[in-house]
Amino acid sequence: MDNIERNLLEEKKRIDNLEAPRELESRLQTALQTSSERTWKLKIWPTIVAALVLMMFVGYNFNAFAYYGKKILGFDDILSGTLRDLNEAGMGQEVDKTYPLGSGAELTINGIMSDENRMIVYYTITRQKGLQDSSRDIFQPQKITGFFTSSHYEGGGGMFNETRTEYKGTMDFEPVSPFSKKLTLHYWESTENGQLKEESISFPYDPNKAMPTNIKQSIKKTVKVDKGTIKFDSIVASPTLTVIKGSINVTNFDRADLTLHGIELIANGKPVDIMGSGSGTTLLGGREFDIRFDTLPQPLDSLVLNVKEFVGYNDVDKKISLQQKTDEAINVGGEELWIKEVSSSSKGMEVTIVTGESTLLDDVYIEVKNEKVPLETTINQTLNKEQDGRIMKERTLLFETSENPENLIIGGIHYMKGKPVIKQRIQESSTSC
Repeated sequence: MDNIERNLLEEKKRIDNLEAPRELESRLQTALQTSSERTWKLKIWPTIVAALVLMMFVGYNFNAFAYYGKKILGFDDILSGTLRDLNEAGMGQEVDKTYPLGSGAELTINGIMSDENRMIVYYTITRQKGLQDSSRDIFQPQKITGFFTSSHYEGGGGMFNETRTEYKGTMDFEPVSPFSKKLTLHYWESTENGQLKEESISFPYDPNKAMPTNIKQSIKKTVKVDKGTIKFDSIVASPTLTVIKGSINVTNFDRADLTLHGIELIANGKPVDIMGSGSGTTLLGGREFDIRFDTLPQPLDSLVLNVKEFVGYNDVDKKISLQQKTDEAINVGGEELWIKEVSSSSKGMEVTIVTGESTLLDDVYIEVKNEKVPLETTINQTLNKEQDGRIMKERTLLFETSENPENLIIGGIHYMKGKPVIKQRIQESSTSC
């Protein structure tokens, strides 16, 4: 046997005898136990800024796990940012199993990537006679189940090849249990006659190849806003995502769009990109929320949570004349409003207005012969981007009367209130300011 063959044989024996690092078990046990951009100028109001130093900082520890993962091949064109970097670093887990779909297509689970915040499935759909305009036409993922696992689908994306015979994409799911060793993907598929049929496929999963959590810490801080309080409960920062969870007791929380996007996470002095947010009611009638940010930078020197703006309320008791048309903005509780048109239709009297994107009027009437006619409904709402970058909202207020109105009466407004971030040095021993 020559030297090359001898070296190959010895290397094979070495790889066959590899064992997991001793610290892996303790890390998994610890994890189980602790189981439209806005550019419009903000108006000054009493500050609701909460700058909270969150926790001790822990760095990435990829090297100890490097020989477990592999790069998932063929996805360079559809990945960007954090996921691209993780895949390049070999943080994926290969699956490479192919399953038949209806309508002559095939589904290949190429690989998966998982941590405490999410499960990402890399997949390919192929069909020789071509695919439709969307992969959802033949395949609609629903959830992943397994031992102590029921993880719902949260979104995804991908792209076709030039001949539209292949679609490569990623599916995002809630995190799966570290006890699961086999996962089942549940989905709807389209049959040849266009009907939807519920199906499932199973594939192996190695929880030992899940990426380690970087930070997991309680926050337990409460911030007061106009109509209630925001309580920040916890942060979990993993290699793919950073998730802040908490609860909200704010009576007008749903009266503005993207309310939670006024909350910033600042790492090393710079805001971390927000990836999304969500909220829902609990069994006891409360409301919980989560805000998803991009992964944290390394090394991590400082971490601050900041309520930059949040939905608020102003009592305005404003009366606006509708007798004379004007192109000038009208100040309503510190926000701008334009009366675009007043007209009569078969439905009633219509008043078309323009305001900022997040401004919502409250307690609205028109005055007709010294009598107040309440707002019936709002129709024809559109968003328009101005030359200065502001997003303005136009809609028509409908009132059930045929009489020409004299005035528009506004009792109050809901809108995103705040002021620019107060720049100040926060020491690691601080808890609030």
